[in-house]
Amino acid sequence: MSQTPRCIDHVVVAVHDLDAAGAFYQRMGFQVGARNRHPWGTENRVIQFGNAFIELITVGPDADAIADHAPGHFSFGGFVRDYLREREGLAMLVLDSGDAVADAARFSDMGLGSFEPFFFERKGRRPDGGETQVAFTLAFAVAAEAPLAGFFVCQQHFPENFWNPAFQRHDNGASAIASVGMTAASVPRYRSFFSNFGGAAAQQDAQGRLSIGLRGGRLTVDPDPCDRAGLKLCSMTIRVPDAKAQAERLAQAGIAFDARDAGPCIAPETAFGLAICFEDDDVA
Repeated sequence: MSQTPRCIDHVVVAVHDLDAAGAFYQRMGFQVGARNRHPWGTENRVIQFGNAFIELITVGPDADAIADHAPGHFSFGGFVRDYLREREGLAMLVLDSGDAVADAARFSDMGLGSFEPFFFERKGRRPDGGETQVAFTLAFAVAAEAPLAGFFVCQQHFPENFWNPAFQRHDNGASAIASVGMTAASVPRYRSFFSNFGGAAAQQDAQGRLSIGLRGGRLTVDPDPCDRAGLKLCSMTIRVPDAKAQAERLAQAGIAFDARDAGPCIAPETAFGLAICFEDDDVA
């Protein structure tokens, strides 16, 4: 593998009620950003860490602005709209990019989908409430039999305007997205895709789990216990200073969770369609 391993840039969590989801994340101890509106018909709120973020997203009131997919064109808004027609949850996994235009060409050469790079910009908010400009270029990839799992890489053109320590201070001390978990009926089928998409060789263990070691994080694909066809994004793990203290915070907030050795894990039925787990930030 000649590529440099990528890192997790962000995850896209599709929800029907953006403010309710934001309030839920605040109860878990996160600082949730203000609502942003996209010109293609979606709205989001962002939870930022040092070099990654959670994007809570929904379809806005101007849904008619959402374009459908077309040959060579991946519709971000169309994907979110179609996903929410089926379920809420972890809709898209996004890795970092230093050159999204080159990545789009590389993905096409690798057979991961042939889409034009997607550039967009919007106004952002500084901690003092003032406006700033942010801009991104996205390059999309497609995994086999994964109609409700989106994958792309993101190049930030004004990272100094987006990343801000003031937005990264969370009451629970969360510092990073440690991992993203998926399931698939045929795990080996996705080994080549994730090796190429992640820039790191995917390894499969004796239990059938596929692991992709990224810079500062990891991806996993487990055999689907229900043997359902296709690939599904289903969980994320967040690093916190003290997983036991986070469990106490969840209990005090009245949020049900499974008390695991590594840290608390909230079921998809409670957490808007995805499992949210926590681990100590000193876990290797």
